[in-house]
Amino acid sequence: QVQLVESGGGLVQPGGSLRLSCAFSGRIFSINSMGWYRQAPGKQRELVATITSGSSTNYADSVKDRFTISRDSAKNTVDLQMNSLTPEDTAVYYCNVYVRDATYSLANYWGQGTQVTVSS
Repeated sequence: QVQLVESGGGLVQPGGSLRLSCAFSGRIFSINSMGWYRQAPGKQRELVATITSGSSTNYADSVKDRFTISRDSAKNTVDLQMNSLTPEDTAVYYCNVYVRDATYSLANYWGQGTQVTVSS
């Protein structure tokens, strides 16, 4: 089993910044990609940003040029730097890893989520 723990969420004013961090552990054979997703009340979970094992990145259009995803393989962490936040960014943010686990099966694992609220 792979476990993920997110941190860094909170309340921030519009235009402010937050940095989310995700630490993951468990028996992982290899990592294909990591990412951040978010879900606002009454809405579907949506992709925010992903980063592959080759360090290529992908961002949702709504966050492009404002958010930056990064990884540290040595520390088993993936971070999301969020700048110029708007109320539309308010959501629960979930960390995701897409890995080949100890059974050699490809699977997605999710953290419990961290609340980000952007409000004045």
